[in-house]
Amino acid sequence: MTTRQYDIVLFGATGFAGELTARYLALHAPRDTRWALAGRSRAKLQAVRSGLADLDATLADLDLIVVDAADAPALRAVAESTNVVVTTVGPYVWHGEPIVAACAAAGTDYVDLTGEPEFVDTMFVRHHATAVASGARIVHACGFDSVPHDLGAYFTLLQLPANVPVTIAGYVEVDAAFSGGTAHSAITALSRGRANVSAARSRRQSEVIDPARAVKSGPGRPHRVAATGGWALPMPTLDPQIVGRSARAVERYGPDFRYTHHLSLPHLWTAAGLVGGVGAMATLAQIPPARRAVLKRVPQGSGPSEAKRARSWFRVTFVGEGGGRRIVTRVSGGDPGYDETAKMLAESALALAFDDLPVTAGQVTTVQAMGDALLDRLQKAELTFEVLEA
Repeated sequence: MTTRQYDIVLFGATGFAGELTARYLALHAPRDTRWALAGRSRAKLQAVRSGLADLDATLADLDLIVVDAADAPALRAVAESTNVVVTTVGPYVWHGEPIVAACAAAGTDYVDLTGEPEFVDTMFVRHHATAVASGARIVHACGFDSVPHDLGAYFTLLQLPANVPVTIAGYVEVDAAFSGGTAHSAITALSRGRANVSAARSRRQSEVIDPARAVKSGPGRPHRVAATGGWALPMPTLDPQIVGRSARAVERYGPDFRYTHHLSLPHLWTAAGLVGGVGAMATLAQIPPARRAVLKRVPQGSGPSEAKRARSWFRVTFVGEGGGRRIVTRVSGGDPGYDETAKMLAESALALAFDDLPVTAGQVTTVQAMGDALLDRLQKAELTFEVLEA
């Protein structure tokens, strides 16, 4: 694919997360990277490019590609022009499939920042086989969903003996605000419970799983957790599914691997309030007028200010046991939803474009596709992976 016009095309560059990703690439991609911005509004693309030129004058002539998320022929041309497509255009369940299909058919690597299980499962059923045949690597969830959890569990695993049963529990702590785009994706997912169940069932029916290795992953149970000094609640996000898929694909996870995923909160009353709030939002999401009213209050393209993001942080603490050893590790960083997500997404694209990686194809996880290379990149990019207790 070295003869293609671009190394990377960033699709959705005019959105909140897309523009942050563009800025990260402008500051950190190798100077000889051939990349372009894509979106449906030339005027907005030009405005983003102008901002990038303030960071690096050589980007004043960065190529712009005007394309709509629903224009399948145009998206196919985009996919055929580049080695890697990065997309931030969501909610992905509404807008994501055409570019996945284009990349799978063209043998083009693909990364996104979705946290939508229905979308990921549906894309596996519809496009995994095509991507395997073409050699495309389709890598979903390359932002806060689910890089810190997938790579954090992998980093923890590497501290434990090989070829033994392993149990890892992850505990997520976050202080951050979220954008309109994130709200739209979350509320859309909450409103589509039956569709999520149906997509998961279709995936189970079509996915081949090695019966020789036991893997179990999912949200944990409520309990007091010493590692964070807080209360742990089950966290039924996409993250434990991604960790489990990495474990099934990579032999280093051993013959029997178990992972549980939790949200850690400092006080029991905080946990009770959160459960009530999520329940209320899930109820509102089922009522179309209420859902539309909520979404109008958080328009897509909006997001927290730079000052708010500067005060935001995350940490994910992992407790791992295996081979008679116990290990406590932590992944931590700044603003999880935007600044650090832009970093994770951009570094994932750069790894696919330039690094010496394992031979994989089809829908694969971050660990499966990029593992050690992405871990090294993110550590150099000042995400912290550390051992707290050994």
